[in-house]
Amino acid sequence: MNFRSDNEAPVNQHILEAIIQANQGFEESYGYDRYSEQFTQQCQQLFQAWCEVLPLTTGTAANSIAMALSCPPYGAILCHEDAHLNRDECGAPEFYTAGAKIVPLPGEHGKIDIKALQTFLANSGVHGEHESMPATISLTQCTESGTVYSLEELKAIKAIKEQYGLALHMDGARFANALCTLQCSPAEATWQAGIDLLSFGATKNGAMMAEALIVFNTKFNKQIKRLRKRAGHLISKMRYVSAQLVRYVENDLWLELAHHANSQAILFSKQTAELVELLHPVEANEVFCRLPIELIESLQKQGFEFHIWPGYKDVIRLVFSHATQQSDTEKLIKAVSQHQA
Repeated sequence: MNFRSDNEAPVNQHILEAIIQANQGFEESYGYDRYSEQFTQQCQQLFQAWCEVLPLTTGTAANSIAMALSCPPYGAILCHEDAHLNRDECGAPEFYTAGAKIVPLPGEHGKIDIKALQTFLANSGVHGEHESMPATISLTQCTESGTVYSLEELKAIKAIKEQYGLALHMDGARFANALCTLQCSPAEATWQAGIDLLSFGATKNGAMMAEALIVFNTKFNKQIKRLRKRAGHLISKMRYVSAQLVRYVENDLWLELAHHANSQAILFSKQTAELVELLHPVEANEVFCRLPIELIESLQKQGFEFHIWPGYKDVIRLVFSHATQQSDTEKLIKAVSQHQA
């Protein structure tokens, strides 16, 4: 009964079938296949706007190429202190940008504190050419705490971005989960909210190895394909990546899978509301909670798998995926309830 990570979930059957179908016959290489072209068309319809679409295999590549497109080597990237970009990319954004500086900002529940962002930018430039120039704001949606930036929060950050002439990037590794929570259109959650570049995730939500970088602002799509090549992410048989993405968004499969994952997290949080201490609001498919250490040990002995959060012995993270069986969620609820009764 695995609640460790949606990265550990199996590939959705529909997406596996799409890969098999793409394996019939020959296709042009290096992203000029019909699947890659089709996915670009799908994205332009989905987001109701022109966009440049770059199929990729990892979120690290999507995030880092986005930074290379939007931030010069002497620039600064502003993100939440717990953002994947800051803590979990092993310096890739700095490497791809040839030396840009990441500036981590505070904020509750994984969201950048808007006042802290405004204060930092208002005081930038005091040291002139001695300091890195703010260039890009990066938001994680859903955040590393499992929360979701509201449309109102995005609107406020858009205003700041426009005030200072910055690029706005969204790390959307769990973008589908966030969209299910927001209950708005993809356009409203991205370019209409000021997002210039979107790292569009699929691997955590049913794909085998498929991500994409979607660029809405033509200002930031210069030499995007050469950057992908130079980064080592131009796959010769790109059709196997793009075929996953084509099927992923077809008939709203991506939203169906994300809705299921979210619903399992919400079910657990509601059924155990009086029994566990939640560290963050449950707004998508992740639950962070504090439990007695003896309960954590008991759950592990019963076969439940989850992450004990680094630095804590009594805090766990539960991730519910597209493949989480409701029967397993109910078993987890029962195990917690019986111990806490």
